[in-house]
Amino acid sequence: MPREKTPVLYIVIPCYNEKEVLPITSKMFLDKLNQLIGAGKIAEESRILFVDDGSKDTTWDLITEFSLTDPHFIGIRQSRNRGHQNAVLAGLMEAKDVCDITISIDCDGQDDINAMDEMVDAYLDGCEIVYGVRNNRDTDSFFKRFTAEGFYKFMKRMGVESVYNHADYRLVSARVLQSFAEFKEVNLFLRGMFPLVGFKSTSVYYKREERLAGKSHYPLKKMIALAVDGITSLSVKPIRLITSFGLLVALLSFIGIIWSVISYFAGNTVSGWASTVTIILFALGVQMMSLGVIGEYVGKIYLETKARPRYIISERTGSRSGCEDNQKGRPETELPPPESFPAPQQNK
Repeated sequence: MPREKTPVLYIVIPCYNEKEVLPITSKMFLDKLNQLIGAGKIAEESRILFVDDGSKDTTWDLITEFSLTDPHFIGIRQSRNRGHQNAVLAGLMEAKDVCDITISIDCDGQDDINAMDEMVDAYLDGCEIVYGVRNNRDTDSFFKRFTAEGFYKFMKRMGVESVYNHADYRLVSARVLQSFAEFKEVNLFLRGMFPLVGFKSTSVYYKREERLAGKSHYPLKKMIALAVDGITSLSVKPIRLITSFGLLVALLSFIGIIWSVISYFAGNTVSGWASTVTIILFALGVQMMSLGVIGEYVGKIYLETKARPRYIISERTGSRSGCEDNQKGRPETELPPPESFPAPQQNK
């Protein structure tokens, strides 16, 4: 069903040590925002929300400077680096009460910002979630393309529900975010969590470009860590695989016992240690691997039971520091946006 109200859009952009690329892409984001406003697709109160994930360079200084030059730029800063997924979540939770829709996108310029037009159109046509999906990886190296595509296929086989070739470029309505706020997981894998919320969704396809400046902050090591978090947070299939593998080993061991007994009574037994050592080492290897997987789940449970804050906002643009609320005895952890952020106005 088509929407009647012109929506307020917040573009949520996580940043970590992006001083080289931000001066380039910030202008691109502002031009796109003004274009959408000029076309009447979004309201004038729309904003570009930068989330500084505890950068060690001058990223926050740049965000502060942008906010002084144009009111459409606003920013929040995390007290320390907490990872890409936590930074995206912080921006979404900050925006959910003051906007109608959000679009999360990386600041490196690889995701086509022109796909935002189709995303907003899909929302206006009634969709609550619109996934940005890469239709090719021609600009990636063979190794990057192989590992990335293998990542999505592996996640699917492990029982994680996600959109193939979709990262964190997506439109999400405030209605969805209000429901998503009830998900209290500490171990975040957003691209696998949003499909669990439900609501009407669709996909928009775009060509992935090369990074405009700087270097990637997602090497193979972090991709593997993200896959582990995604699997252990959203699926118990690895434990079931261990159970199945254990049953297979038990069956083979039972067959081996029968074979040993038959060989003994047939007088075909041969003394030796090689076969014995091999069997023992194999059984120990299976046990250690099984304990490792189970331990990963136990560790995740341990972190979840602590219920530590998933992000802490230490500073916002337009304020001297993020200490005002702390001085009142109330830490800034996952709080609603302050009054300093402009609230959407009702269109007449």
